[in-house]
Amino acid sequence: MKTKSLYILCFGFLLAFSEACSVKKFIPEGERLYTGANLSLESEESLKDFKEVKSELEGLVRPEANTKILGMYFGLWAHYKGSKEKPGFINRFLKKKLGEEPVYFSKVDPNKTEQLIINRLENKGFFYSNATSEVNRTEKFASVDYQVSVTKAYKLRNFKIDRDSLEIDREIKVLMEETELKKGARFDLSLLKSERERLDEALKNLGYYNFNSNYLIFEADTNVSDQREFDLFLRLKSNTPSNGLIPYVVNNIRIFPNYSVKEEEEKIDTVSIDGKDFIQGVEVFKPELLEQYVLLEKGALYSPQKSRLTSNRLSSIGTYRFVNLRYDELEDSLTKGNLDANIYLSPLNKRSIRVELQGVSKSNNFAGPALNVIYRNRNLFHGGETLNLTAKFAYENQLSGGQLSGLNSIELGLKADLIFPRVVFFIPIKERFSYSVPKTKMSLGTEYQSRGGLYRLNTFSANYGYYWNANRFVYHEINPISLNLVNLTRTSPEFEQILDNNPFLRRSFEQQFIAGINYTFNYNKLSDRFRTHGIFFGAGLDLAGNGFNLANTVLGTEQGTFLGLNYAQYARGDLDLRYYWRPNEKHTVATRLFGGLGLPYGNSESLPFVKQFFAGGPNSIRAFRIRGLGPGTYRPEEAGLGSFFDQAGDVRIEGNIEYRFPLISVLKGALFVDAGNVWLVNENEALPGGKFTSNWWNEMAVGAGFGARIDIEFFVIRFDLATPLRVPYLPENERWGNNFDFKSRSWRRDNLIFNFAIGYPF
Repeated sequence: MKTKSLYILCFGFLLAFSEACSVKKFIPEGERLYTGANLSLESEESLKDFKEVKSELEGLVRPEANTKILGMYFGLWAHYKGSKEKPGFINRFLKKKLGEEPVYFSKVDPNKTEQLIINRLENKGFFYSNATSEVNRTEKFASVDYQVSVTKAYKLRNFKIDRDSLEIDREIKVLMEETELKKGARFDLSLLKSERERLDEALKNLGYYNFNSNYLIFEADTNVSDQREFDLFLRLKSNTPSNGLIPYVVNNIRIFPNYSVKEEEEKIDTVSIDGKDFIQGVEVFKPELLEQYVLLEKGALYSPQKSRLTSNRLSSIGTYRFVNLRYDELEDSLTKGNLDANIYLSPLNKRSIRVELQGVSKSNNFAGPALNVIYRNRNLFHGGETLNLTAKFAYENQLSGGQLSGLNSIELGLKADLIFPRVVFFIPIKERFSYSVPKTKMSLGTEYQSRGGLYRLNTFSANYGYYWNANRFVYHEINPISLNLVNLTRTSPEFEQILDNNPFLRRSFEQQFIAGINYTFNYNKLSDRFRTHGIFFGAGLDLAGNGFNLANTVLGTEQGTFLGLNYAQYARGDLDLRYYWRPNEKHTVATRLFGGLGLPYGNSESLPFVKQFFAGGPNSIRAFRIRGLGPGTYRPEEAGLGSFFDQAGDVRIEGNIEYRFPLISVLKGALFVDAGNVWLVNENEALPGGKFTSNWWNEMAVGAGFGARIDIEFFVIRFDLATPLRVPYLPENERWGNNFDFKSRSWRRDNLIFNFAIGYPF
């Protein structure tokens, strides 16, 4: 009886809300609100792309009607309420943020829409099609029904290029061997336009500097048979200028490495290398190094692709503010044209210093202020080299509840990076990567860390490696030399007790010398917001200790140590796959699958602590606190400092799905579900249930929640609230389920997990 009364109450509320949001009373006299249109499509023949054709025609139906939410014109209602003579603050706010201008039927022209539909069908080869419309009117509303009859399409019978007397005609004939205009293809004006653009781009890359796609014309003859066929002819327009019909070669190449209006002309000197003239006064950039970035060649045909890539390569050096490549056209001949290429390079300021005050939020749930002082020296040795010196001070506090709330960290660091915009190797390598320039990075750094009175770490790191973009989507990074030396000092009795309880953990801290090679690969198509389907694939590989192990074997020295220090030996890899589906610009469904595996071997029984995987927290499974999961079904007796170090593993499997949508202005919303866990490769008696087995899928944690994000394009502040749906450390038949006892304080404390972070989780 109570349930029935509740249903009646809810129904009454919805009815009253619907009546309150009714817009009928606001519609002016003599006007009808346009409620939209329906389009029905009939075709004489079966169309493979019927849905695509119908969708394209529906896109021509204008204007769009006002938006309805749950059958109500809420945006239109907000507009009307906020447009009253004295609307009040709330109504003005709703109008500004949610209001929609009314779309009246007086703005609709069905006859014009019919003509647009017929024109679009003719452009796609459906000549002599028909479109009609019928208007449906009531007292205050109106809609339109469009009926479209599509005729049989015209198909290509023959294709011919009209002339072949010039070199450009022969080039076009060769290029048309790869055309999509095949016999039997349907007439499609958009395909003809794209074919002209393809030919234009290809001819320009063959040296036709002054060519333009408008010089080409397609002519269709539909009076060739009674079978709805057409012949297609391609020719050059009769008024095409002569300089558009000849290829151009690059004559002189002049580079100005220090271009400035202040540069004194009398002090300018010219150095020629491989047909390129480098013109500068005081040597700013060594010509023999700068020449490697220029892909243009004297006597070669003009190529817009090489011109664009040359500009990209020069910009990627990091020394220049502006890169301007200009061509000067010289006197033409009848068969060839000549161009002079001038490259003007305007340098950035050589030295700079920047002070950054940051609010840091890490994936391990540490947050706090940080101060960075960065000194930069560009073009250090006159070859585009960049020296970065970074000094850092940071204080971070663990945001988890309970005993972990007292865990804090103080960090002091100094790091030097020297970046060469080329490959630096012990033998000379002259690279010719067309898209971008590989860079060599050498790094030295030291860091002091005090972790909440538990221990102190002194770290020294050295790296030598290369990174580059193969194209705008693909990134590579490889570090053949990667050294980390960590000295654990001043451990507290409490931390010593934690290590005594877990011998594996003690060994992971003892192996503090990490030396190896690592590689990163990223394929990223997520950044283009216009893409309906975005994808990211990342892979990482980290190998450590093999070189030292080989040296121990060859030299006959003690295995597992180098210079008296224990070194780690392991192989670690991870895969990160993300897929974004964007039905429109404002809504996104983001998904991620992550898998990581670390295999300790040789003298190592576990991964070094800094290389282990963990689950839970703002960038992982948000319904569980940082390091609140695993390994496997293991559950510490009580959440404290010991569990913070224990709950990590050698294997990580995780999946996430998140629906992102706009709320108001820069405020975005999200609904999400996360699942995953971590496991150990080797059995650890101190962590029962932590080993990875074939039953791993039954040990997954699942959580769900919602979030709010302040997104101002270049900066995102994120708040997420989540609750567990499946808890792997409970008995097997009790893992699913949640009683959602919101009235219980203890339930809220254990099951409502709040996450704060900077940036999106994936």
